[in-house]
Parts: sequence; C-alpha cells; structure tokens
Amino acid sequence: MQDSTAVRAAVLTGPGTYEVQQFERPVPVEGALLMQVEMSGICGTDKHTYQGETKQYAGTPAECDTPFPIIQGHENVGIVSEITRSAAEGLEFYGRPLKVGDRITMCPDIVCGHCYECRHVMGYVWCENSECYGNSLTSAQWPHLLGGWSEQMYLRPDTFVYKVPSSLSPRVAVLAELMACTASLDKLKEFSSMSHEGFNSGDTVVVVGSGPLGLLHIAKADMMGAGQIIATDLSETRLSFAKQMGADVTINAATTSPEERVDLVRSLTRGRGADVVLHMADRQSSFIEGIEMLKRGGMMLEMGVFTDTGEASINVHRHITSKNIRLIGLTNHPSTGYGPALALMERYADRYPLEDMVSHEFGLDEADLAMRTSMSPESLKVVITPNA
Repeated sequence: MQDSTAVRAAVLTGPGTYEVQQFERPVPVEGALLMQVEMSGICGTDKHTYQGETKQYAGTPAECDTPFPIIQGHENVGIVSEITRSAAEGLEFYGRPLKVGDRITMCPDIVCGHCYECRHVMGYVWCENSECYGNSLTSAQWPHLLGGWSEQMYLRPDTFVYKVPSSLSPRVAVLAELMACTASLDKLKEFSSMSHEGFNSGDTVVVVGSGPLGLLHIAKADMMGAGQIIATDLSETRLSFAKQMGADVTINAATTSPEERVDLVRSLTRGRGADVVLHMADRQSSFIEGIEMLKRGGMMLEMGVFTDTGEASINVHRHITSKNIRLIGLTNHPSTGYGPALALMERYADRYPLEDMVSHEFGLDEADLAMRTSMSPESLKVVITPNA
C-alpha cells in the first residue's frame, strides 16, 4: 500500500530517461501552497530538455542549463489542496482570496524583484536571477515537487498564481501559459502607426509553425483583426486544426520547397509579401524563409527558438537593410498576461475549439510515451494527468 504522505512524480534523471519516484509530501512554509495537479502540458522547451538541448537565455545574465534530476511541467492547472493563511489572503496575482478546492494556474517564472531587469521591464519576466518551475529547479532539493509532472506541486510564496474562471475546464485552463504568450501580438500592435509598421487591422499575417503556440497565435491574430492568416507546418493534422483556429490558407512545408512557400505568400499578397510573420517553429531552418516572406517594411516576430539549437546564416544587406524590416525577438511571456489570456479564452470558448487542442493525455508512468507522442505530427497539445 502506498504511503498516504508520499507523492509520485515522473522525474527526468537525464536526457531521454524518466523514472517514477516517490517524495515525502512537503509541508508548505507560510505564504506557500500545495496544488493537486490536474493537467500539465508538454512544451517545446520540455522536448529540447529531453533531447539534451538544455541551454536557455544564452548570452544573457539569466543563461542557464537545466539541472538533472528534474520534474518537468511548467504549463499547469490544478486544485489548491493545502494552503497557508498568508497565501490564502495574498498570493493570487489579482488579489482574490484563495481556498482549498479552488482551481488555479501559475506563471512558471520566479523573479527576484531587485535586479535591473525586474525594476525596469515591468510585467515581463526578464529577471537576471530568474528561476523556472519545471525548467531550472531540481527535484534533488527540498521541496522537490517543483514541476507539474507530479501528483502534488509545491508553489513558493514568490509564485505568480491566478484563479481560473469557473467556466473554464482543465483542458482549456492548461493552455493559459501559452495564451499569455500571445501578448506578443499586443506588443506588435504598439508599433502600428500611419506608416503601416507593426500589426494593423486587415494585415496579412503568416504563422510559421502551427504547433500549440502557433495555433493560439492564429486565434489571437484572428481576434485582433487580421485580414488574412496564412499558416505553415509539416503536419497536415495541425494545418487542419489551424483552419478551425482562424487560418484562411495553409501550406504544408513537407510537400513544398522554401521557394514555393515564399512565392505562394507573395501571390496571395499581390506580390508584396506579408505584413507580419510570426516565427513559431523551434528550429533555425525556417527563420530566413520567414524574412523572405515579409513585404518591404514588414515586421517579423521570433518567438519559436527558445533553446539554443545552433546558428542561422543571414545576409544583413538582403534580409535586414534592403527590406527595411523590423525584427522583434521575444524571449518570454508577461506575468501580467494571464488575466487577459483567461478572459479571452472564456469569451471565445464557443468560437475556437480550445477543448480539442488537448489531443493526448498520459499518466505519470507513460511520461516517455507522452514525450515521444508530443513529437509526432499527429499531436497537438499533449498533457500529463498525474492523478488520473
């Protein structure tokens, strides 16, 4: 019989190797809480870590390599199972009281609040001393349960926690972190002007990479008034879903050449090219292709290559100067983006098939199968359900 104080978790002990381990259930310090995990999504970052590609924020003060052993899982939704007094009164990001039984989600990034970035870049988690649940906190140290692939998850007093609207199911709420990432489009709107820079109403938007992050950017671009949305991917399954999320045209990158894809985008835009390109692919190979798809003076957002996977060769004259492009790199999502993300998912629940984005569910004992499934072209969002 399993000890009632023991908590099971899927632990990545090294690249490509999972073990289900048991940990003693931690007692929360004042200001902290325990969350019974309902669902935890597999992110592209998790796939890189599984494959041994562990360097993040390369070349910045926050550069780090993921430590092993680790409990992965930073896209989480769950139920408050144990809470301290001050956490109940003041941990929720918008000041709402929390109690046992409440459904919550959380920002995985923990910031110091004192470094230059914390004091000057409001809302975005650019902390020079940042830590991240499921990415940089090892399970070898107390309180151990610092990732979502665990029956219980420990949320520290310095965590950003958000109460989930009662109308949102776990299958939708587990997308909150990804939806918060679409605040990137709000930033592109800030560049808009009478000279038609940035993202304007009626613009043609190309989304390169229609995985879960790309799919939610397609929906957000549709919500924000894009005139034409073109989606590319290697998977026909994902492209079919992209149509349901608001894409007007899809291009299968597995059956076309880069030249054919660029020509098609130009033919759909009267020869000019796209106003905005969102690069959501997790490799360098399509980066230059995205620039080639842009019109002169267009804007490209690079958000897909979050982990250091190598270099891309660029012709500065051809790709940057001659085209007068605006190239925007975005390394993270804002902690201030969760409230708007949850509100949008609640408002547009009937318009977009958000429930269906969770294509596969796996238990803790199936972590390796879940990871390999997430790399399949037939998958959308794959989740771990630790308590199922």
